[in-house]
Amino acid sequence: MKKIVFLIRSLVRSGGGGAEKQLSTLAKALSLKGYEVSILCFYPDADSGAEFSDTSIKLLSLGKQDRWDMVGFFWRLFQQLKSIQADVLHSYLPDSNILTIFLKPLFPTTKMIWGIRHSNWGDFQLNIEKGNKLSKWVGSTIYVEQKLARFADLIIANSYAGQKYHLSKGFPKETLIVIPNGIDVDHFQPDPEAGAITRQEWGISGDRILIGLVGRLHPMKDHPTFLKAAALILQERQDVHFVCVGGEQQQDYAIQLYELANQLGIADQVIWAGARVDMLEVYNALDILVSASAFGEGFSNAISEAMACGKPCVVTDVGDSASIVGNEGIFVPPGDPQALKTAVMQLIAELNTGNYGQAKIRQRIVENFSVSQLQLQTEHAILSLFYER
Repeated sequence: MKKIVFLIRSLVRSGGGGAEKQLSTLAKALSLKGYEVSILCFYPDADSGAEFSDTSIKLLSLGKQDRWDMVGFFWRLFQQLKSIQADVLHSYLPDSNILTIFLKPLFPTTKMIWGIRHSNWGDFQLNIEKGNKLSKWVGSTIYVEQKLARFADLIIANSYAGQKYHLSKGFPKETLIVIPNGIDVDHFQPDPEAGAITRQEWGISGDRILIGLVGRLHPMKDHPTFLKAAALILQERQDVHFVCVGGEQQQDYAIQLYELANQLGIADQVIWAGARVDMLEVYNALDILVSASAFGEGFSNAISEAMACGKPCVVTDVGDSASIVGNEGIFVPPGDPQALKTAVMQLIAELNTGNYGQAKIRQRIVENFSVSQLQLQTEHAILSLFYER
């Protein structure tokens, strides 16, 4: 069996971390198939060890101290790869992707695979952060990634929107493929009792309608549109509450969101739950999940996991969100509170009549986006690199 090494900055991320979660999921699936799997993280990560304690996966830290710790960090990375003698180095996200190309001359027999996890994040991120230091860093990283993409042996995007965007930026079409995320449908499934416990924690009775947005507090997730739609809904119904689940990345931005809820007069109906690890319980506590993202989404784990729990979703037509819900949900244009409100009201009406089709919603994820499909497609893509095309 092949030796596969995953490379990522860290497995820890505020708000859940879709890329980090998918790397862990894929690593476990490939390990169960008999592959020798290692995960190299730039930064120390004591908390993730327990997740892999009952597997044969090696979780290794490269001990990076800060952004200026480059020479020592690269030497430690080189030493780890030399020791492992990996057949495949599979990186996730731009910084890690770029590193693989600098390693390529040192490990000529190792296949370098990039992981692309977003769609048009770069352009919009730069517009939001125009003029600050982070913007310049992001812009430089994206530019370098574009220039080096042709040297990767394979590039895997987790969404068709991501593939389209990167092709428009000059990424090579012959090596850029799509493998959607895989959802653990054995874990994420309907569980009313678990949901009831979380609703009780939040003080939401069973006769109230609970609508949630799951995503870190970041402009990409467009909480303002969600809050404005919530205000419009509350003009017509008083039996609805809203919850935002996800961690803060910038405290100033989070404060702006809290202030907006106050200005809209809906602060008492909005719960700020912060980052949670008990996502099965969270999804089952909801009646409806909303994804209001304005840009950058590739493949949304939150939408897929909620649907695996049988929850109806209203999503914006960003990334692959509309294609994930298909005919089992509703998609609307981004940045349109009125459209979002109308779609949510439609689903509330369906909930009240019992016609929302929980089984069909879940089945869409089971049939199209399971972990087994992620593992099989990735395995096929990896093995194809070792045979002549």
